[in-house]
Amino acid sequence: MNTIRNEEVPASADFRHLGSIAGIAVELRYATPDNFVGRDLYSPHDCAWLHRDAAAALEKAVAWLGEKRPGHKLLVLDALRPQRVQEELWAALQGTDLLGYLAEPARGSIHSFGMAVDITIVDGQGRELDMGTGFDDLTELSHPALEAAMLARGAISAAQIANRELLRGAMFQAGFAGINSEWWHFDCGDRVLVRQQYTRVL
Repeated sequence: MNTIRNEEVPASADFRHLGSIAGIAVELRYATPDNFVGRDLYSPHDCAWLHRDAAAALEKAVAWLGEKRPGHKLLVLDALRPQRVQEELWAALQGTDLLGYLAEPARGSIHSFGMAVDITIVDGQGRELDMGTGFDDLTELSHPALEAAMLARGAISAAQIANRELLRGAMFQAGFAGINSEWWHFDCGDRVLVRQQYTRVL
């Protein structure tokens, strides 16, 4: 497997900085204490990067959303997550029932290849659309696979599901794939192929 250290990413032609992608907002939650671990996991690393393939796909999602909902923007909550940070997260969740939400470090997160994003939508005033839960809410309410059951129980609303479907519409048509347990997470392409063919950032 090809690997590169996070410090080498800015010099690599394979990666693009989030600042080069027009029409998005960026608020990397793991670079702040506003995440489920409760501390900044990224400093001093610059994690505002994606592989160029994922960056190009994200530009397609931006264009689609711009047509469907003028004034709305995609808000990137997480992008490149170095392998060493994935290991920190894995260690932080030991002894909890939340490990199922995290890729085991030996297998590797698609985030560590710059080929996954955690993302939501903000309106023209910069307010996040109501998705029924916040980012990193590691409960069944966050599971796309359970939305019909949660709606039937009255745990989430049709309007909240519609906002999630707007996000999925933008991402799916651009080539991203969602997962069953987090409405905010999208992989760019097939995760098996990503692990085989792309460079992991350490």
